[in-house]
Amino acid sequence: MRINVVIRYVGMVLQFIAAFMFLSAVVSWLNDYDSAYYPLLLSSFITALLGTFPLLFVEKVDEISIKEGYGIVVGSWLVACIVGMFPYLIWGGEFTMINAWFESVSGFTTTGASILNDIEYLPRGLLFWRSSSAWIGGVGVVMFALVILPSMGKSRHMLSNVEISTIARDNFHYRSKVIFRILISLYTSFTLITTLALKYAGMTWFDAVTHAMTSCGTCGFSTKNSSIAFWDNPWIEVILIVAMTLSAIHFGILYATITGRKNNIFRSEVVRTFIGMMLIISLMIAVSLVAADIYPDFGTAMRHAAFQVVSISTTSGFATADTNTWTPLAIMLLIFCSVICGCAGSTSGGMKVDRLLIASKVIRNRMKIQLHPNAVIRTKVDGIVQEESTQSLVMTFIVAYIMLVILGTVVYTLFGCDLITGVTASISCISNVGPGFGEIGSMDNFSELPGVLKLNSTLLMLIGRLEIFGFIQLLFIRSWR
Repeated sequence: MRINVVIRYVGMVLQFIAAFMFLSAVVSWLNDYDSAYYPLLLSSFITALLGTFPLLFVEKVDEISIKEGYGIVVGSWLVACIVGMFPYLIWGGEFTMINAWFESVSGFTTTGASILNDIEYLPRGLLFWRSSSAWIGGVGVVMFALVILPSMGKSRHMLSNVEISTIARDNFHYRSKVIFRILISLYTSFTLITTLALKYAGMTWFDAVTHAMTSCGTCGFSTKNSSIAFWDNPWIEVILIVAMTLSAIHFGILYATITGRKNNIFRSEVVRTFIGMMLIISLMIAVSLVAADIYPDFGTAMRHAAFQVVSISTTSGFATADTNTWTPLAIMLLIFCSVICGCAGSTSGGMKVDRLLIASKVIRNRMKIQLHPNAVIRTKVDGIVQEESTQSLVMTFIVAYIMLVILGTVVYTLFGCDLITGVTASISCISNVGPGFGEIGSMDNFSELPGVLKLNSTLLMLIGRLEIFGFIQLLFIRSWR
C-alpha cells in the first residue's frame, strides 16, 4: 500500500472539512463575532494547511488499489475526527482533550451522544460546527469529498465500493458518478425542505437549519439542553419524524420513488418492514404507557412513543421525554429498535432492517431444507436473489455485532457502570444511536463516564459507522494477499 497516495486523498477530505469550519466562522461573524469566531477561523486555517501539503508534495495517481481504498476511507474518518476537535479545544469550556475527541467522533459518526452539560452556553458558531460535523458524517465524509473531486476517474468507483456496504449497493443500479449525484442532491434537498418546514412550525432560522442538518444526518445533536422537548410543539415533532424516517430509508429507493420507477418505497419489502416495525412498536409502547398511568391519555402517549421510536430506530437520538421513567416493556422495545435501526443505503447506523430480513429468511429457509433436503430455495429481498456470499456476510456481521456489544458491555461494567447502562451504552455507540438508558438516558449524557469509557465509546462509534469490517479490515491490512 502506498501511504503517500492515502495521505494525498485524505488531504483532499481535509480541504472540504476546512470549508465547513470557515462557514461556521462566518456564522460566528454574523452573530457579532461570538467567542467561537477565532477558534473556528484558526481551525479552518490549520485544517486547510494540513490538507494542502499532501496535494503539493504527493504526485497525483490515476488508480488506487483496494488496500489504498480502505486506507483512504478509514483514514479520512479518523483524521476528520481529529481535526474536528480543533474548534472545541481552542474554544475551551467543558472541552478537555478527551471531551473534544468524544464530541467530534460523536458528530462525524452521527451518534449524537454528548459530554456537554450546558449546550445552550455554547456560542452559535460552535453549535453550527457541531451540527455541520453531523451533516458531513451523515452521508459520509468520503462521499462528500468524491462529489467535489471530478478528476479521480476510476478511483471514485473503488472508494464508493469501500464506503457503501454490499447490501446498500444492491439498490444502486447506477454508475458511481450518478450515485454520488443522487446521494448529495437528495440529502441537500431534504435538509433544505426540513429547514423551511421547521421555521414555519415555530423554530428560529438558526435552530431550523441546525436541526434540519442533524435530523437528515440522523444525529441527535440539538441546540437545547432538553432537546426537542424544549419546544413542546407537535408540528415540529411531526416534521422531524418525517425527516428522520426519510433519511433512514435507502436513498436509491427514495430516488426511484421520486422519478417514478418500479423499485419505490411502496413496493419495497425492506421499507414496509421498517415502517411497519415502527408503527407496531409505537402502539405497543403507547398502550403500556397509558396502562402504567405515565401519560393521561392514549393520544399523548402515542405522540411521545412514536417520536422516541422513530428517533431511536433512525439512530437520530432526539428526545421529547425521559425514557428512563417508562415501563420495562417500553425500554426493551426501544433497545430492540436501537439494535435494528434503519435501512442500508441511508444515513442511519445499526444492524439494519435489510440484514434482519435476510437473516430471518435464511433461518426460515434452513428449516424448510430440514423438511425437504432436496429442495432448492432461494433467499430474496425486494426481488433480488441474495447470493450465498451475501448471506454469509450478513450472518457474520450479526455475530460480530453481538460479540462487540458483549465486549463493550464488559468494558463498561468493568469500570463501574451498572448493567443497564453498560449494555445500552455499548449498543447505542456501535449503532450510532446516542442515548441509552440508566446513566446515559435520553435526558442525560456521557459526561460522568471516566475517560477510559469515553475512549471505549468513541472506538465503538467508529467501528459501527464503518460497518464493523471496514474498520477491522484495516487492522489486518498487512496480511492481505
